[in-house]
Amino acid sequence: MDSLAKAQALIKSVPDYPKPGIVFKDITPLIANAQAFTLCVDAMAKSLAGATHVAGLEARGFVFAAAIAARHNLGFVLLRKPGKLPREVHKVEYALEYGSDAIELHKDQLDASNKVVIVDDVLATGGTLSAGISLVALTGAEILGSVVLGEIPFLEGRKKVLGEHPDHRIDAIFQF
Repeated sequence: MDSLAKAQALIKSVPDYPKPGIVFKDITPLIANAQAFTLCVDAMAKSLAGATHVAGLEARGFVFAAAIAARHNLGFVLLRKPGKLPREVHKVEYALEYGSDAIELHKDQLDASNKVVIVDDVLATGGTLSAGISLVALTGAEILGSVVLGEIPFLEGRKKVLGEHPDHRIDAIFQF
């Protein structure tokens, strides 16, 4: 695999999943292809200058964040759904189209000495990424920015994130 365009072509669009009206971006064919996965991890890692840690958003962000962290000898922290972490946590709730959700981070994972890049697979509506930024900010760590594999521009997630975190840098490898 010699190009990001070929890697992007492996991502499948699945209509009406997980509910009607949603077009799900299935990254599993991309991560199953070692060359494509490595190419994408390396492209995402270009956003890491100065980082000490990579924070991955549950669940598919973990795949890329862990690979990036391991490849570049950085710490990896999990931003998880509620009730999945066993010790004391910071928690941020965020609104969904119908209802709310939350993400959590162990309180002792990051502090003001850390420099963090937040990683996710897809930037869609921006709610999860914005909550992740707010969550990491609670630790006092410096947030260098975020990187996502792909962005769905018409859902205006970037606009939402920047509306809540105006100086935040967001890098996207692909546009869907």
